[in-house]
Amino acid sequence: MLKLFNTLTRNPEEFKSIKAGYAGVYTCGPTVYDYAHIGNLRAYIFADVLKRTLLHNGYAVKHIMNITDVGHLTGDRDMGEDKMQVATKRERRTAWDIASFYTDAFLNDIRELNILTPDKLPKATDHVKDMIKLIQELEKKGFTYITRDGIYFDTSKLKDYGKLGRLDLESLREGARAEINHEKKNPTDFALWKFSPSPSPSPQGRGIKQRDMEWDSPWGIGFPGWHIECSAMSVKYLGQPFDIHTGGIDHIPVHHTNEIAQSETAYGKPLAKFWLHSEFLMLDAGRIGKSEGNAITLEELKSKGHSPLAYRYFVLQGHYRSKLNFTSEAMDGAQNTLNSLYSKLSQYNEGSVGCAEYQKEFFEAMNDDLDTPKALAMMWEMLDSDQPGEAKFASLMEFDKILGLSLKDTWTQRRLPLPEEIEELRTQRDELRKQGKWSEADKIKIKIELNGRFQVRDTENGTMVIRLTND
Repeated sequence: MLKLFNTLTRNPEEFKSIKAGYAGVYTCGPTVYDYAHIGNLRAYIFADVLKRTLLHNGYAVKHIMNITDVGHLTGDRDMGEDKMQVATKRERRTAWDIASFYTDAFLNDIRELNILTPDKLPKATDHVKDMIKLIQELEKKGFTYITRDGIYFDTSKLKDYGKLGRLDLESLREGARAEINHEKKNPTDFALWKFSPSPSPSPQGRGIKQRDMEWDSPWGIGFPGWHIECSAMSVKYLGQPFDIHTGGIDHIPVHHTNEIAQSETAYGKPLAKFWLHSEFLMLDAGRIGKSEGNAITLEELKSKGHSPLAYRYFVLQGHYRSKLNFTSEAMDGAQNTLNSLYSKLSQYNEGSVGCAEYQKEFFEAMNDDLDTPKALAMMWEMLDSDQPGEAKFASLMEFDKILGLSLKDTWTQRRLPLPEEIEELRTQRDELRKQGKWSEADKIKIKIELNGRFQVRDTENGTMVIRLTND
C-alpha cells in the first residue's frame, strides 16, 4: 500500500488513483533562461523516484513536465522583468535561442542523473492559444480585471484562496504597501496576461511588437503569466482532476496556490488529488538558488570529481520532505559510498532470486512516503549480511528500478575483460604473493590503482581487479 504525504491536507494518505491502474503526474519543469542548479535538480530526482515507485506498484504512469520558456518574471508576484528577456540582454542572443540552448542543457542534466524522460515536455510558447482560452473562461466568470500592465485574477472573489499553503491573507494585505503595482485590487492578485511595453498607456495603443516572445490576444499584444501556463498544459495532457502534482516547496505560496485558484475557478473541480513538494537543498544555513548567488551546477560537481549519479545518491540519502545540507565533504562521502556499492556489486555473479525479506522491507520503506534513507539502510544491511552473492545481485537489480543508480550497466562494464597490461600486473601480483613477497606485491597494487580506474581486492581465489570507471 503506497502512502504519500498530501500537502493539500497535511496528512499522509493512501494513494488511490482516479482511474484504476493509471496515474497522471504533472511536474513543474525548469525555466530555461540559465543552467539548472543542483537545488532545482533535487526536485526532479524526487519526482523521478515517485514515478519509479508508482511503476513498481503496477501503475501505468503518464508523466508531464513543462518547459517554461516565457512569462516567468524575476519577482514571484508579477514584479520585474521576464527572466527570458533578462537572459537576452545578458547573453546578447534571442529569447528563442536562449530557450533552445538551456532546454538542451537541462535535458542533458536529467539524462546524466538517470531521470526517466517524461512522456511529454510541452513548451509554454507552444500553448499560448490554450492559455488564452483559459483566461477567457475566467473572464466569463467575472474573476478578471484589467490594469495598465495586464489582465489580473481577482483573488478576493475566491473564498478558499491560499488553501494549499494556508496563507495568512491578512498579513499579505498589511504588506500591500510593498507592492509596486498599485492598480492591483489585492496584494495576492496575479497576472494572467501581461501587456508588452508600449509607448501608449492604453490597450488600444499596444500595436507594436517589441519583445522576442509576444502574441496577439483579445486584450492586446503581450505574453502569458507564469501560473496560467501550468494550468493550461496540465489539463490539456492529463485532464482535470489528475492524480499528482509535484514541485519544490517554494512553489506552494505563489505558483501552485495560483494554479489551484485559476484552474478550479475555471472548471469547478479540483486540479489535482495529491500535491507533493520537495524541500530545499541548503548551503551554509541558506537555500541554494540563483537569487541567493550560490547556485552550483551539475557541471561544477563533475569538475570536482563527483559523478552525476553520486549526486543522485547524495539526494537519496535525505527524505524528500526534509531539508538537505550540501557540503563538499558530504559529496565526497556520497561518491565514496557509491563506489563502494559498485565494488561490492562487481563481486557478485548474476542471480535471479533475491533476498525476499530485505526486498519486502525495502519496498515497504518506499511505499511509506518514499522513505529513501530507510530503503538505503535496508540495502546496506542486506549487503553486509551472509546472503548469497547471487541473491544480493537479484535484489539490487530490483532496488535499482527505483534508486536509478545504473547498477546493471555498471556491473556489466566492470566485469568486462581487463586491459592486457592490467591483466599482466594482476598475474604478477598473484605470483609475488604466492612467494611471500608482500612488499613487491603492494607496489603492483599501487601501480594498478594509480590512475583511479581500477581497485584491487584480495580474495581467497587471488587478486580481484574491479573497474571503477566505465571507460
